[in-house]
Amino acid sequence: MLFHHALVDDLITKEEFEQRVEKKIDECGDLVDEPTAAMMVVGELGREHVKIKGLSAKSSLFSFFGKVVDKTEPKEFDRADGEKGWVATLLLGDETGTTRVVLWDEKAGAALDVEAGEVLEVIGRHPGKNTREIYALALRKVSIEIAGTVQKNGNGSLSNEPVDLNVLLVFRGEPRSYTRRDGTTGEMVEALIADAAGTARLVAWAPELLLPVSPGTCLHITGAKPNQRDEGRSYSLDEKSTVVPTDLAVSVPFTPPGSVSDQGIYSVTGKVKQVQQPRSFTTRNGNSSWVRNIVITDGSDDLNVVLWGDHALVPLATGDTIEVFHATAKPGRFGNIELAAGRGSVVRVPDERARPIVFSGTIIPGPGCTFIDNGSERYLIEADFPAGTELRVTGTVQGSRILPEEIVPIAITPETVTAHIASVKKALDG
Repeated sequence: MLFHHALVDDLITKEEFEQRVEKKIDECGDLVDEPTAAMMVVGELGREHVKIKGLSAKSSLFSFFGKVVDKTEPKEFDRADGEKGWVATLLLGDETGTTRVVLWDEKAGAALDVEAGEVLEVIGRHPGKNTREIYALALRKVSIEIAGTVQKNGNGSLSNEPVDLNVLLVFRGEPRSYTRRDGTTGEMVEALIADAAGTARLVAWAPELLLPVSPGTCLHITGAKPNQRDEGRSYSLDEKSTVVPTDLAVSVPFTPPGSVSDQGIYSVTGKVKQVQQPRSFTTRNGNSSWVRNIVITDGSDDLNVVLWGDHALVPLATGDTIEVFHATAKPGRFGNIELAAGRGSVVRVPDERARPIVFSGTIIPGPGCTFIDNGSERYLIEADFPAGTELRVTGTVQGSRILPEEIVPIAITPETVTAHIASVKKALDG
């Protein structure tokens, strides 16, 4: 009874809760046991059990049932004050998804007493603004069944052991600098990969592993370390990892627009049915960016897609075929479902065939994007250079975007300035 009272201890006292439970048992003629009566009282007070999918809500407290999918053993650690602590993690699931349940200190021992396949009843809360895991306040085994198959999202496991992957390289960014905790700097490359299970983020802390390969290449990767903290599947590579092109064919599974639910990460394809013009806005940190709303269809069902940042500037017209990878679904403002393609997503118009290009021009910043311009042509590019920098870029061009493979700064000389002025004058006269 104390277990269920924890769900409503901010509403009624322990004594009043016990009285209501006893009254409920009397009303039902002893046809319900104490736990069932306690759950009925909790429900009457508006605190009902939710499906795991519903744990993303902003409630301060949750109760739910989950089947044990995976677990970690209790691990000892040192707190900031020098005291010892214990922590263990459970991966619980139902037919709507999975969630990480963190057990602290005396509760960590519960991980030793549960096995995969058992069902637990959990009362817990989110740690701060993190809605991807639950800190357990109370839990216990129950003899109920989880209907249907457990819907695994993310990596579907709590293991941090490196794994081998056969994947398709969907996207590969350019090297970016970062600062380590000790103040030293390094470089990393972000990418998006895909296999039969869907898409996954990939971070290479050793950029040389990914730089020799182009998007569209099938790869055999060894030593990919799962990142359990990210939403969806995510892996990282270091100097112990290997990346080798393979002849093994790997395809990306697309979800039909009508099968996208209001939560999760999806890749979809379809025809553009409606398209709005990009709209500029100012982000919370004061930067300019873009957003664009489109509707795609597979002929049977429509889906609202919101394109953020550079994705909003991809040239689109009604009737174009579009591919959207690794986009996040959420409920729309009007009760429909929206798929948001932002940071970490990839948007492609496959009818625009990529072709090799060597292009020289000047870096020009735009609202939320970067262009390279030679006076007569302009392309979107991902490059971290100051405005006005002259570059020679070797890579592939697809639509209005250059995917660079090599970027070389060009020294500005009187001859290059004269040539640039001449090209601009020719464009204006033409």
